[in-house]
Amino acid sequence: MTRAPDPFASFQDEPTGARPFAAFEWMVALRYLRARRAQGFVSVIAGFSFLGISLGVATLIVVMSVMNGFHIELMSKIIGVNGHVFLQGSETPLNDYDEVIARIAKVPGVKVALPIVESAAGVSSPYQQSGALVRGVRERDIKRLPGVAENVRLGTLDGFDGAEGVAIGQKLAENLGVHIGDRVTLLTARGAQTPFGVTPRIKAYPVVAIFQIGVSEFDGIFVFMPFEEAQAFFNKEEEATLIEAFVDDPENMDALRAQLDRAVGRPMIMTDWRQRNRSFFEALKIERTVMFLILTLIVLVAALNIISGLTMLVKDKGRAIAILRTMGATRGAIMRVFFITGSAIGIAGTLAGFALGLLVAHNLEPLRQSLNTLLGLNLFDPNFYFLSRLPSVVVTGDVVLIVTLALTLSLLATIFPAWRAAKLDPVEALRYE
Repeated sequence: MTRAPDPFASFQDEPTGARPFAAFEWMVALRYLRARRAQGFVSVIAGFSFLGISLGVATLIVVMSVMNGFHIELMSKIIGVNGHVFLQGSETPLNDYDEVIARIAKVPGVKVALPIVESAAGVSSPYQQSGALVRGVRERDIKRLPGVAENVRLGTLDGFDGAEGVAIGQKLAENLGVHIGDRVTLLTARGAQTPFGVTPRIKAYPVVAIFQIGVSEFDGIFVFMPFEEAQAFFNKEEEATLIEAFVDDPENMDALRAQLDRAVGRPMIMTDWRQRNRSFFEALKIERTVMFLILTLIVLVAALNIISGLTMLVKDKGRAIAILRTMGATRGAIMRVFFITGSAIGIAGTLAGFALGLLVAHNLEPLRQSLNTLLGLNLFDPNFYFLSRLPSVVVTGDVVLIVTLALTLSLLATIFPAWRAAKLDPVEALRYE
């Protein structure tokens, strides 16, 4: 059986000797790791190296998990409300929306297609007023919107078409101070056409449902009302503002758009979720990459501490190294001893950071709530962020990359000091002893 080549063979003086990484080498290496009064400063540097690697790995895992959570949560919620594909009429009003929907619904990969009447409006209550984005949808369609139907907190969407009421976001309901059954007043500047021009239209509607999408901005602006009522309120008789479609694979839009272009059968303006949210998700991606590079510097600095700590240990152990060499230890054995010593710090720090990072990443939201309660803080205020909770999603690939990076830097940091120890001349080391 052929023995694997020894990477430290160039440092061996004798053709024979103990096998690489033998018990003798581990015993000496682990003995050097134990703190003694004479090597107190070296032990302090080793301790800081261990803490630095642990905190660096843990911080990287937590931050990457939060960034992944932001991306996944925001994408699911933004797309869950706004759809994947948007079709607007071109040249002629979109009054044949039923025919267009019937055609695009036959395209493989399209899950849901629905007509929407959409317009900005003012909304007020006896206590407060605010701006809103009003969307007119049919009952059967709003129940298929995952971002709304699955997140109704109060009231119901049953009988939505005939209720002549509206569904509003929870934050908007809190801002207006209204509950289920209370009435809110909608105001649009594009009201009835009179001989004196267009007059504003004002009408009060009862609140039949309150939903919480989880995106603070959406919960504070969206108002859903029955489709036909929206057509009448915004002067869109027999017309839709746009058609929204949800697809099975939103990441593969290019091939699907070509099929939809052929299916619509009339001039239309088509956009998708990537175009509407491109700058937002690109900024999130760049921020994630930059955060990874910056936090990697923590691990790099800790690895440099391993170099300084091992260098001082080699200098302090010069006499012991010389004695080991005169007793028959090869240069390869000496190098492996210090390689084990430095690697033990890096591996132990990486494993500790790995465990700590996973523990924090999986319990980030409870930790945030506990800190807010104990210290009276308001960390991650939903009023300033898109989301109402702090998301954290641990991705296995990211964790493997972080652990591999930390181990690689730690192992590389031990090579130079170990090489210097192996090159030490025992005669010179013992000359003045």
